[in-house]
Amino acid sequence: MSAPATSPLSAPTTALPAPELDRLLELVSGRRVAVLTGAGISTDSGIPDYRSPGAPPRTPMTFQQFVGDPVFRQRYWARNHIGWRAMDAARPNRGHRALAALERSGVVTALITQNVDLLHTKAGHRSVIDLHGVYARVRCLACDALISRMALADRLEAANPGFAEDARSTGIEVAPDADAIVVDTENFRMVDCHRCGGLLKPDIVYFGETVPKDRVTAAFEALDAAEVLLVAGSSLTVMSGLRFARRAAKTARPVIILNRGETRAHHLATLTLDAGCSPALEALAHALAP
Repeated sequence: MSAPATSPLSAPTTALPAPELDRLLELVSGRRVAVLTGAGISTDSGIPDYRSPGAPPRTPMTFQQFVGDPVFRQRYWARNHIGWRAMDAARPNRGHRALAALERSGVVTALITQNVDLLHTKAGHRSVIDLHGVYARVRCLACDALISRMALADRLEAANPGFAEDARSTGIEVAPDADAIVVDTENFRMVDCHRCGGLLKPDIVYFGETVPKDRVTAAFEALDAAEVLLVAGSSLTVMSGLRFARRAAKTARPVIILNRGETRAHHLATLTLDAGCSPALEALAHALAP
């Protein structure tokens, strides 16, 4: 992973309307802010999401499909062998850098992300709870050994010489979750854990899996220590994110939702902002800059 990008913020190009920015500032000024981010914050970095308005229909992979179907697993690893490189090459955008600046200034005291792209860490954010794991690690389902995705890439390349070059020569469409659209996968050779021969799986929580209890506990504790919850770029369709909005509302903490389109928590929100994450967060960071 590259060194964190800590370049200064540029001046915001498209700010929120003045009344919305004023209300946002009223809610966060002088308060500890916990932030929950989803895929919408990373689209400006070239990583597509599943549910934003205008996004093509995509079907997320389930844990049951991955462990139960060797053909599906083969297709997944072939696609991931190409797609993870695009995610690894992605750079933080203005929204990521704005949140890192808000952390440095003491406004943001907790950041929980549903994304696996590591862009908050690459932007220089010091404390991130990666709720759904990260693309850069791989775990053995049998012995729990961890290896880096780069190390696995070397093994897969040795088992499939020329596969990546041939796939890229036909043009690649990047999909969410370190995936890519690759049609010809039937001859792709998978590899198993070098320690025990068990199944390898990206260290990512798939649909149908449970988020590890220690991460959920850490996220709840971080939220409880804050005074406001800001949701940025998440439709809160799945319970792993929605529960934080519910908890904040139940404990009388203001809930601010910044997202393109409706979310499952709009009825819980103190303020909703239908805007892009990058300009809105940048405007907030500039307004609160010391």
